[in-house]
Amino acid sequence: MWHNFDDLIKDGQIVSTREVRREIDNCPVERLRDWAADNGEVFPTPTEEEGAFVAQIYAVPHFQQNIERQKLLKGGVLADPFVIAKASVIEGTVVTMEGLKPNAAKIPNICQYFGVGYMNLEKFMEAEQWQF
Repeated sequence: MWHNFDDLIKDGQIVSTREVRREIDNCPVERLRDWAADNGEVFPTPTEEEGAFVAQIYAVPHFQQNIERQKLLKGGVLADPFVIAKASVIEGTVVTMEGLKPNAAKIPNICQYFGVGYMNLEKFMEAEQWQF
C-alpha cells in the first residue's frame, strides 16, 4: 500500500497543505512526523486563492462551528478548511475519515455545500484499485 501511496505522491496526485504538516508536527507518532519531514513537497504553503476560499468557508456562520474553541483560544492549527480549499482550487477530491452528518460542520458537509469532491479512505482505495 505504501508503495502505491508514494507513487501517487511522485505523480502529484496526492497533495496536502502546510496546515496538515503543522498538525503532524504536533502529533505523538514519531514515524508520521519523520515521514512528513521526508516528504515536505506534499505540504505547500496555501496560495492566495486557497486563503480566499477559506474565508468563504468561514463566511458561512454555520461552518464557524468547525473552529474548535480550544484551538482558537490557544492559537492552534486547524487544517480542515485549508484541505478543502486546496481541493477546490486544484479541482481535487478530499479524502477524509469523517462522515456526512445532517446539520454538522464537518469536512463532508463543507465539501458538499461548496461542491468539492470528497470520499472516505475505503472509497479512495477502491478508486485506485488497491487490493490487499
